[in-house]
Amino acid sequence: MQAEALFGVALVILLFGAISRRAERSPLTPPMFFIAAGCLVSQHGLGLLELDVTDSVVHALAELTLVVVLFTDASRIDLSRLRREESLPIRMLGIGLPLTILLGTVVGVALLPGFGWLEAALVAAILAPTDAALGQAVVSNPLVPVRIRQTLNVESGLNDGIALPVVLVLAAMAGATEGEIDAAHWLRFATLAVTLGPAVGVAVGWAGGRWLERGVATGWINTPFERLSSLGLAFLAFAGAELVGGNGFIAAFVAGFTLGNVGRNVCETLYEFGETEGQLLTLLVFLIFGAVMVPDAIAHFSLATFGYALLSLTLIRMLPVALSLLGTGLRIPSVAFLGWFGPRGLASILFALVVVEEGQLADGRLLEGVVVLTVLLSALLHGATAYPFAWRYGAYAAEHAADEAAEKSMDLPVRVRHTGA
Repeated sequence: MQAEALFGVALVILLFGAISRRAERSPLTPPMFFIAAGCLVSQHGLGLLELDVTDSVVHALAELTLVVVLFTDASRIDLSRLRREESLPIRMLGIGLPLTILLGTVVGVALLPGFGWLEAALVAAILAPTDAALGQAVVSNPLVPVRIRQTLNVESGLNDGIALPVVLVLAAMAGATEGEIDAAHWLRFATLAVTLGPAVGVAVGWAGGRWLERGVATGWINTPFERLSSLGLAFLAFAGAELVGGNGFIAAFVAGFTLGNVGRNVCETLYEFGETEGQLLTLLVFLIFGAVMVPDAIAHFSLATFGYALLSLTLIRMLPVALSLLGTGLRIPSVAFLGWFGPRGLASILFALVVVEEGQLADGRLLEGVVVLTVLLSALLHGATAYPFAWRYGAYAAEHAADEAAEKSMDLPVRVRHTGA
């Protein structure tokens, strides 16, 4: 990395660190700060960070971060507890997520010029995952009922891994229609991605979890290398799947999920990584987003993309969530709260980078423009409303706790993937 770029990155980290405590109770979130700082240090600003969206450094950072995020998020999910509890996240993931992609596809075909059904479905799938950390004030506010916070956490932890195969298959199909690859290629790709990837992930997660537990119990593995070994399993799953023709990202997600359910005792050090080094990776992605993707996508901002972005954050998200929660007993304010706080962030950025880098789509730049504008609006709107809405809804929930049985607390621990202090 050039000295100027390293200077700019270090300066941004230190500047936000100096105000991080104050920022916790303000509309200014770490992603907002790092996106704005990225725009400032970009080649269109101070010129400290001169990168292109197709640059190998950008692609490498995106791949590294996506592997870590998928693995650590999946490792937090306790399958046995989810099965025991009446689960709002399962409804939102099993019903709400597919409906979000479907509705986003229909709106995309209607609004986005030149987008067919495949391209519209692809952009809808890229924008379907949520990032609870962009609304950190929501999931960390003790006044917000535990069940609501846990629902947003579990949803954001799982929906990126669930949406990933859909994104990859749609991207391959869209590329095939452009004449770059034939239908047999994407069919073979899809088959291998959804078979070999998960198979490698289960094998690495199960065997690695047993090995780690054994090594820690017998005193052969110390604490620092317990953390490093957990991360080593993430990269082993990714690389192993790629070597045999599967998809490495799917393998990393499945490996994390498997490890979290067969070796939960060794996952605490992995969570600690997510709060420190993993946090740095995600903030660097937001910095790159502001420095590289925003300037690159501005030419594709239009009334149509702006309209789609607003609908993606409102109707396309909130209507499917409301439908998925029918019959749960939740009142309208609770349903609206869960529907509104579906911020688009890290997963959407990383998915878009992976798809655009492949260069198979004729409308790749327009797709990038839609995703970038949606994430920008989400960072601003969800960041600005997280703190005041959380306190207002928390006060409402406290007033109605006696007669709203559906809001009772779960005994699940709340863990948040932080993107800021």
